[in-house]
Amino acid sequence: METLSEKEQAAMSGLLRAVSADLGTAVSPEWESAYYAVPRHRFLPDLVWLESGRGYVRCDREREPERWLTAAYADAPVVTQVNDGLPPECDDEAWPSSSASAPSIVFRMLHMLELRIGMRVLEVGTGTGWNAGLLAARLGSEHVTSVDVDLGLATTAAHTLDSAAGLRPRIVARDGTEGFAPSAPYDRVIATCAVRTVPYPWVTQTRPGGVILTPWETPWLCYGLLRLDVGGDGTASGRFSPHSAFMLMREQRTDLRIFRDVVRDEHSPRESVTGLSPWTVTGDDWALGFAVGLRLSDVWHAWQDEPDVEGVRSRLWLATTDARSWAAVDWDGRRSDRFTVWQYGPRRLWDEAETAYRWWRDAGEPGPGRFGLTVTPDGQLPWLDSPDRPLRSAWRSTPGP
Repeated sequence: METLSEKEQAAMSGLLRAVSADLGTAVSPEWESAYYAVPRHRFLPDLVWLESGRGYVRCDREREPERWLTAAYADAPVVTQVNDGLPPECDDEAWPSSSASAPSIVFRMLHMLELRIGMRVLEVGTGTGWNAGLLAARLGSEHVTSVDVDLGLATTAAHTLDSAAGLRPRIVARDGTEGFAPSAPYDRVIATCAVRTVPYPWVTQTRPGGVILTPWETPWLCYGLLRLDVGGDGTASGRFSPHSAFMLMREQRTDLRIFRDVVRDEHSPRESVTGLSPWTVTGDDWALGFAVGLRLSDVWHAWQDEPDVEGVRSRLWLATTDARSWAAVDWDGRRSDRFTVWQYGPRRLWDEAETAYRWWRDAGEPGPGRFGLTVTPDGQLPWLDSPDRPLRSAWRSTPGP
């Protein structure tokens, strides 16, 4: 394997210090050894995409080697694929579809797995292969299986793992929601993409006493990690923690737009008035957004500034992922204690949002760490503080049509 240059060695050492600072403790010797065995830059493509004020811009290793190496060893995610692998016509049309996660969250999750030699691990979301490489360097290639829905990514990752680190974990191109039964049972399942519902095959393919660790997302907010302990009764239960945001797994995406898929000219919404500011409900408080997302598991929102409506300066839209119900809350640009509400469909979404907000406030404004989730063959149930305090009825582990 290629020897590291002085610049690469210095970059690797600097990143390790940054990761330790973020974790609040030194990276363990076992993981430090794995880290140096799989240099991150060897797993990144020559063309990556870096976030800028106007979206994502290209960074080509051949043209900008210093900038590329800096990105490789910054404690930040690096977008490695846009538009599901299809080339955008211009940078403004590029949206991230795969990335190398920020190293600090990678090592935080690896520490949360509490791995021991001999354990078998399933990774969902191979991506570049770097995370699979860390696992294989620590546990041995024969103990690691990694799946990715993108055949191109899986193929490239397998080649890079072999050529760059001499590692050969089992890499499979398949739907991650199905897990991979041929290598089961697993002691640990780790996802490197967010989920809105925990696929039940992950539970059945994990040994009793095993752990599932996955980033979390609701249509309302992408935020949080979920660590589940798997029982011997076909269930898994555990708590959330307030860490990071990941791309949603492709199999659970929804592609909805207000004026294309939801609102129709023939709709006749009901009008009402509220004194609760829409910015209060959808503001920058991540604890609130997380709680509202758990309460309203199928509701998303979007802002529209300066809509083409007389007397309206800003409008908040709410809609269900089945596109059957929607609500709009209008601000006239003057009053901050009175907002016009429009609601359509079988559900009154603004009423539900108000109820969720007041429930969160009355419960003491709990953060993600007080919430948990229980997964059963019939669905999954979120709870506050303990499973005997459910937020609402369960919803299915595998989303329906």
